[in-house]
Amino acid sequence: MNFLRGVMGGQSAGPQHTEAETIQKLCDRVASSTLLDDRRNAVRALKSLSKKYRLEVGIQAMEHLIHVLQTDRSDSEIIGYALDTLYNIISNDEDEEVDSLFLNITEENSTRQSEDLGSQFTEIFIKQQENVTLLLSLLEEFDFHVRWPGVKLLTSLLKQLGPQVQQIILVSPMGVSRLMDLLADSREVIRNDGVLLLQALTRSNGAIQKIVAFENAFERLLDIISEEGNSDGGIVVEDCLILLQNLLKNNNSNQNFFKEGSYIQRMKPWFEVGDENTGWSAQKVTNLHLMLQLVRVLVSPTNPPGATSSCQKAMFQCGLLQQLCTILMATGVPADILTETINTVSEVIRGYQVNQDYFASVNAPSNPPRPAIVVLLMSMVNERQPFVLRCAVLYCFQCFLYKNQKGQGEIVSTLLPSTIDATGNSVSAGQLLCGGLFSTDSLSNWCAAVALAHALQENATQKEQLLRVQLATSIGNPPVSLLQQCTNILSQGDKIDRRGSKIQTRVGLLMLLCTWLSNCPIAVTHFLHNSANVPFLTGQIAENLGEEEQLVQGLCALLLGISIYFNDNSLESYKKEKLKQLIEKRIGKENFIEKLGFISKHELYSRASQKPQPNFPSPEYMIFDHEFTKLVKELEGVITKAIYKSSEEDKKEEEVKKTLEQHDNIVTHYKNMIREQDLQLEELKQQVSTLKCQNEQLQTAVTQQVSQIQQHKDQYNLLKIQLGKDNQHQGSYSEGAQMNGVQPEEIGRLREEIEELKNNQELLQSKLTEKDSVIENLKSSQTSGTNEQSSAIVSARDSEQVAELKQELATLKSQLNSQSVEITKLQTEKQELLQKTEVFAKSVEVQGETETVIATKTTDVEGRLSALLQETKELKNEIKALSEERTAIKEQLDSSNSTIAILQTEKDKLELEITDSKKEQDDLLVLLADQDQKILSLKNKLKDLGHPVEEEDELESGDQEDEDDESEDPGKDLDHI
Repeated sequence: MNFLRGVMGGQSAGPQHTEAETIQKLCDRVASSTLLDDRRNAVRALKSLSKKYRLEVGIQAMEHLIHVLQTDRSDSEIIGYALDTLYNIISNDEDEEVDSLFLNITEENSTRQSEDLGSQFTEIFIKQQENVTLLLSLLEEFDFHVRWPGVKLLTSLLKQLGPQVQQIILVSPMGVSRLMDLLADSREVIRNDGVLLLQALTRSNGAIQKIVAFENAFERLLDIISEEGNSDGGIVVEDCLILLQNLLKNNNSNQNFFKEGSYIQRMKPWFEVGDENTGWSAQKVTNLHLMLQLVRVLVSPTNPPGATSSCQKAMFQCGLLQQLCTILMATGVPADILTETINTVSEVIRGYQVNQDYFASVNAPSNPPRPAIVVLLMSMVNERQPFVLRCAVLYCFQCFLYKNQKGQGEIVSTLLPSTIDATGNSVSAGQLLCGGLFSTDSLSNWCAAVALAHALQENATQKEQLLRVQLATSIGNPPVSLLQQCTNILSQGDKIDRRGSKIQTRVGLLMLLCTWLSNCPIAVTHFLHNSANVPFLTGQIAENLGEEEQLVQGLCALLLGISIYFNDNSLESYKKEKLKQLIEKRIGKENFIEKLGFISKHELYSRASQKPQPNFPSPEYMIFDHEFTKLVKELEGVITKAIYKSSEEDKKEEEVKKTLEQHDNIVTHYKNMIREQDLQLEELKQQVSTLKCQNEQLQTAVTQQVSQIQQHKDQYNLLKIQLGKDNQHQGSYSEGAQMNGVQPEEIGRLREEIEELKNNQELLQSKLTEKDSVIENLKSSQTSGTNEQSSAIVSARDSEQVAELKQELATLKSQLNSQSVEITKLQTEKQELLQKTEVFAKSVEVQGETETVIATKTTDVEGRLSALLQETKELKNEIKALSEERTAIKEQLDSSNSTIAILQTEKDKLELEITDSKKEQDDLLVLLADQDQKILSLKNKLKDLGHPVEEEDELESGDQEDEDDESEDPGKDLDHI
């Protein structure tokens, strides 16, 4: 308040005395009038005076206006007037009437005074936090005359004292949610001003940005952009894009939410622009520029690597990268949009292999088609192109090669003799880089040198490959290597007339050579092999040159230091110790280290080390590359140590290096062993999985067999019931004939069932054979271990496999036992059928059947019994075969390995089970003996009936003869009786 009074006292051209009295009277009416109309008219009058007499109205009326907002909320008209008046007081918007009052004051002073007034009135308003809370509650009113002035007033407060107002809104219950409702307002004016309000609210406040994002701001803003026509929209699209940037920039949480919400896919329609030369309005250019910046926010190199790569992946999958490449190769695109598109594509592909591979496959729409990389490099080395565009192309090429050894190899291969196009119809990337490296434009020299250095970054293979490059300098002269040509140009210095900076070419070549020789002893040997290189470097370092040449001296010192540190002492005249002695004699160690320090002390060094993008205000500032600053930081310390080391320390270091190499070899050997063991374990796991599958198949087969056996039981029960009924109601020969017709069908069914059981047993036998092969594989894998560790692991794994196999064998044995029990049950049921046939035979005798009929039936029964006996014998043989197979499996398990000795107890159990199976076989023999006894009893009964019975050997032939006799004369037996 004292400040405001001072301002009032200092205004010589202030309002007239009558106007001040008028404002005072109006304030009194607002405070004391009981009629709402009087207060409304007074507030309306204050609104009309608030722009012209901002200071007086603000001082005298602010408290009254706030009181009106608190007490007269039922009247929307007076609330609207009060909000408009407060907005006029707090806002710094200049008006022509205000400017006319201060003709004797400069415009600058007037603007500063206006800003001071706005900030002071804002401070007074927010001093009571309830005032901001009151304003937030008023924004819930749907009335246009209340909501719109409230939005403008709150926006003005945020512009004046943003952090303080943000904090008040943040602690206010549902404060941010109330403001988010403005985006859903159907009135475009309120919605658009609501976007501006959220812009001011979210600026530099991460907490509010997260709340706004989780209040579905992304969905609403993208809907607005789509409704307004995407890039063809008006200033509303621009405001929405600025708000999106506020929410996403430097906010990893919101970026992840944006990606997880699949909002990246909704950005693709933004870039669906044609290649027409028309339709690029100033607003469209602004919108598209902001859209490209928004994409760069999501894939910025400063973001966490994982978040950046996930966004890059989503942009490729949804086709956004493809759309950007279409703009990149389109015609008629404005220069600033093309430059920003190149920068955007650069960061979308940077360090992500899939996107880099796609970019390498993009072709320009030319005839014949050329790779996009080649077209861009042509622009980079063309001195007629804009400087910012050349910087963007260089950045794109750097991002394409960043952590992309495949791309680096492709670029270097275009320089090798075997891949150069002899016809000269197409220009390769390598040829363009060499052309730029040796042109008379210093900026092209620098860009080509840096681009070629990025093709060698952290790639020792390509550094060695580049040594093979040979250049034809002139007709008749032998070709020289690329390394030698670079040193030749470097030694010539200012002798060649170049356009641009004097030291730019030499700095670029020195950065290329330092990158090339670092971590590559072979390249160092090639460099030292030229006897002129070391004297040139020492001569450059030893001279006392001006400040401009100090940077070149520092880079020469770095190159010489790299030649010492990465020297493998293969050249007798340029060993490490001799080079250090040369430095001490010609330069001096302290002087050498001082010159080396010139690099990191240069004013442009720190600027280049901040961001990967080469962003320079003008060409003369283009000195350092970002990746090269990393190399300097890494090598400066080690080179300093290497210069001061003695020969003995070097020998010790060499020994340590050899020891470390041996250690690395040992570690590599063990790593390979571990990989082999992992492969073996994977194979064993696959075998286990196959065995599990087989086990499941066997279990399903057993389940099917159990169900089939249950069905057979049910069928046998039905047969028993039918046979019982036939025995009870049979009273005639016709009924006996029907009985004889049913019984063979049922016995045929029994035979089919026995065949099914045989097939199942064969299936089980094949499964056991497969198990045997698996066991043999386990044996071979177990005996092929390379050391104690691998054998221990494999044996442990084998023991587990064998244990599982034992369990599966146990289950198979139980299945065989259950099947043998079922066979026994079938045999008992056959015996019951035989007994029933005896009863039937007796009943036929009582009823007076003829001896011929009795003989026929008896023959049938005996044939069926013999068939059953034969099948039983076959089953016995199969059981014996299974028992032999079990024994073979046990022998295989015994001979597998000493590590399976633990399973000896299991073998004993198997032997006991085999003994049980033999007992079961004995039981079967007893049952067969009983059957034979019953057959003898049947024969005796037939003899008692007076029918002649032949011996067992003659039975079959006799049966056939009897059947023939019956067919020839069926009445003979009847006559005989």
